[in-house]
Amino acid sequence: MILCCGEALIDMIPTSTNAGRDGFVPHAGGAVFNTAIGLGRLGARVGMLTGISTDMFGQQLGEALRASHVEVSHVISSERPTTLAFVRLADGHATYSFYDENSAGRMLSPDDLPEIPGDISALFFGGISLACEPGATAYQALLDREGDTRAVMIDPNIRPGFIENETLYRARLEAMLRQSDIVKVSDEDLNWIEPAPLSLGEKVEGLLDKGPALVIVTRGGDGAVGYLSNGAEVRVPVKRAQVIDTVGAGDTFNAGVLAKLSELGALHKPALRELSPDVARQALIQGTQVAAFTVSRAGSNPPWAEEL
Repeated sequence: MILCCGEALIDMIPTSTNAGRDGFVPHAGGAVFNTAIGLGRLGARVGMLTGISTDMFGQQLGEALRASHVEVSHVISSERPTTLAFVRLADGHATYSFYDENSAGRMLSPDDLPEIPGDISALFFGGISLACEPGATAYQALLDREGDTRAVMIDPNIRPGFIENETLYRARLEAMLRQSDIVKVSDEDLNWIEPAPLSLGEKVEGLLDKGPALVIVTRGGDGAVGYLSNGAEVRVPVKRAQVIDTVGAGDTFNAGVLAKLSELGALHKPALRELSPDVARQALIQGTQVAAFTVSRAGSNPPWAEEL
């Protein structure tokens, strides 16, 4: 089973009303939550480890996970509020205002973490849960405790506005990247991680030197490139779609990649260390396919396997 570890929140999406002004409609979301939903809909066995409130929004999140076949036995419940993200859309691109203080997800501590059974073969981390304390420390502790024997994928999905202590965040991200097998970054993420005036290839080489077997760089309309630790490169063009909005596109790309690697028997440490360009290409192709479905409809709404 793949365990997605990170934020689950409510995206408040602007929606037209009869009164002539937009209202906000609550949609289940969050970067790591979206990846879990995408995996469940693609038929992968997946669970989620996160903090979820017992409030009405938390109940909505739990129902959405179960409806997409995501196991919830590792969800940590509390009476703290649910994180709310109010979304503003401009030309299909989303910006966010977050309300996250003292939330059920953010306030996780290492002492809250459950035991991880042996049938969990892969861990996925990412999103704002790696930036917001004290939860970020909890997720790092989980990786320290459980990452040596499981495949690890990280998508930092860096949002500089969430980073209160850049020195601490960079140190945590550096440590987690060194424990990872797959790192997925956008070109913007890569430039934040390595701001020096180096070429893309030099920046990717710096990431590979930290230890991952595969670095994936997504470049918007220019598609995705996979860089293997053996020096091979795989380039996959973007799958064209009519863009409604980009909410959750990168998250569902991750789901497509993980689901295909799992399907091909490659989602464990030994196999990833010997990953072939053909298997990497198949994974990236599925990632672009599911992302194209997501951008073609409102909100983060990943496709089901039969839609592919």
